Amino acid sequence: MAPKPLSPCPGYAPLTSGHKTTDWEMTSMVKESLNPFEIAREQVDRAGKRLKLEPGMLDILKHPKRELTVHFPVKMDDGSIKVFTGYRVQYNDARGPFKGGIRYHWNVSLDEVRALSCWMTWKCAVMGIPYGGAKGGIICNPKEMSKDELERMTRRYASEISIIIGPMKDIPAPDVYTDSQTMAWIMDTLSVNAGFAVTGTVTGKPVSIGGSLGRDEATARGAMYTTREACKKLKINPRGATVAVQGFGNAGYNYARLMQDELGSKIVAVSDSKGGIYSEKGFDPKRVLTHKEKTGSVVGFAGTKKVSNEDLLELDVDLLAPSALENQITSENASRIKAKISTECANGPTTPEADDILHKKGVLVIPDILANGGGVTVSYFEWVQDLANYFWTKKEVDEKLEGIMTRAFEAVWTMRDEKKIDMRQAAYMVAINRVVEAYRWRGIYP
Repeated sequence: MAPKPLSPCPGYAPLTSGHKTTDWEMTSMVKESLNPFEIAREQVDRAGKRLKLEPGMLDILKHPKRELTVHFPVKMDDGSIKVFTGYRVQYNDARGPFKGGIRYHWNVSLDEVRALSCWMTWKCAVMGIPYGGAKGGIICNPKEMSKDELERMTRRYASEISIIIGPMKDIPAPDVYTDSQTMAWIMDTLSVNAGFAVTGTVTGKPVSIGGSLGRDEATARGAMYTTREACKKLKINPRGATVAVQGFGNAGYNYARLMQDELGSKIVAVSDSKGGIYSEKGFDPKRVLTHKEKTGSVVGFAGTKKVSNEDLLELDVDLLAPSALENQITSENASRIKAKISTECANGPTTPEADDILHKKGVLVIPDILANGGGVTVSYFEWVQDLANYFWTKKEVDEKLEGIMTRAFEAVWTMRDEKKIDMRQAAYMVAINRVVEAYRWRGIYP
């Protein structure tokens, strides 16, 4: 396991383990906090004060309900033993069982997991699905681990957190550097310990063991639907609109593919952890994926020129999709963003200070808790199908997802218009209103 890199503030997550902090990142860190949990709490504060929530209720919304830290040994392939640290934070369950992904990353921190669990709470609420928010993670470098090591680590971590997860308590899902195989290991571990198959204990599983059709592209498809709705509001024709996507993982790739194939947009820039590519003429993301699978990066794709992850964000395009990690658009570079719409496929890519700048510039930000809510929505569909032991077609999944995403977008847009605020504050106000309503009905026990 690679040691966790030192960073100028807790929770700062560069794109790669070899990433060198740029001058603008260092300047930004001096000006504003990039601690993700401080950012998450500030976002709650902003919306809560606009809603005129009483201090006690606002205080509840700014604290996780439960946090579990586990330190556990894993036998490595060479016979040595390494102790890993993992987290599971359960933020709020006023509206239903906890829900949230598990990430494997060298920069996982407790504050990052707290922030992500907070954001999951509002994401589920703004989507209108009956879940609370949670998140988990292990400090590790999965790029340097074998599949057998990852399996042993995953199963031990699953055993350690099994005391607080389950189909009616907390349902994990994939996140950064975890996938359907990871979820299959967790589901099997909990099932073996229970003595029977517990399919509903995680989502994002392979279809053959209770996964849902459409889950792989759900985050991107949901983001595409919100982008389409935003284009309607701003009278932008998505056909031929130029698109730049920072991050070419599952969400970023599928977003680019769907924007091209279903809306007719022109993909002109994409990037991964090793850099980005740009072509004014555009290119087919499916061919770029083939190139990446062969070479390990999008960089070097024929007919394109290299561009950095930082510069990609500032390209003169119609539509931007930050799809990497947190804190990519800050007070330092926000003034140079030229896109008309920024669709946040990633969690927390824009800081509060950057939000203010973008709003004044007239850039419409579709916030993460709305834009990438398709993933948790189809996870909810998977959970429902598992509990009922009755499964839907891909068409049914897509139609149900489209309905939920468009209704959520309309609710946020209506709040934005009524209160004359930016989309993030509107989304938070919609979500917080729904969570507070649940508290009003449930009361404070005892």
